[in-house]
Amino acid sequence: MPSLPTTPPKIGLLQGLGVTLKTLFSKPTTQQYPKVKPELAPRTRGVIALMEENCTVCMLCSRECPDWCIYIDSHKETVPPKDGGRARTRNILDRFAIDFALCMYCGICVEVCPFDALFWSPEFEYSTVTIQELTHEKEQLRKWMDTVPPPPELEYGAELPKEIQQGLDAARKKAATVAAAAAKAAPAGGDAGAAAAPEKKAVKKRPEDDIHVEAQIDQEVFDKLVAEGKSERVARAKAKAAYVRAEKKRILAEQQKDGD
Repeated sequence: MPSLPTTPPKIGLLQGLGVTLKTLFSKPTTQQYPKVKPELAPRTRGVIALMEENCTVCMLCSRECPDWCIYIDSHKETVPPKDGGRARTRNILDRFAIDFALCMYCGICVEVCPFDALFWSPEFEYSTVTIQELTHEKEQLRKWMDTVPPPPELEYGAELPKEIQQGLDAARKKAATVAAAAAKAAPAGGDAGAAAAPEKKAVKKRPEDDIHVEAQIDQEVFDKLVAEGKSERVARAKAKAAYVRAEKKRILAEQQKDGD
């Protein structure tokens, strides 16, 4: 049986050295953590934060959790009656803990919470020495609320959420009913001695109101506000408003220049 040809060891050694020389002068792709922090996605699933004042101890998150890693304790208190009503009882939250050693970060508890008490935080640096320390109580979960990013803004021209749209429709319907009742109650000819209703002043529309600008952050304004001690949420909102004003002013100046 003829022997199969084999690659001489010298050629294999040269190929290995070629790979070494090729990667020796290339830029490394690894990040030196923790000196270099990773760039996380806006809605990264790090830990679950708790807004304690929103929790009504409905136990829905604990029942729906597939890993049974949420522990809740509460007690009932009697609320004194108001304006001749009757006394009522309500649940008071005593303990809310999540065992992140069992949690699989499915997010079901955040989705099923009907009172917006649970949120995703991008915080991921919470390693501990022992596995028992991975059970975090409500005090720590409340601190993580400071790291929760604001909700994403609606796209320009997007439909409003169902709850907001229903509220606006109900407000318009109520205003129309009140106006119709007032018109029906008013005399047909009007009283001669009655004072004429003051006319509403027409709101003067500004030229920049027709200009749409996609909101972005003015980094200079943002850095200045943060340096002054403003929170990141407030600084981000004001920096976006400053960018929109400056951009509309620039576009309006260009339009006037083209018109001249």
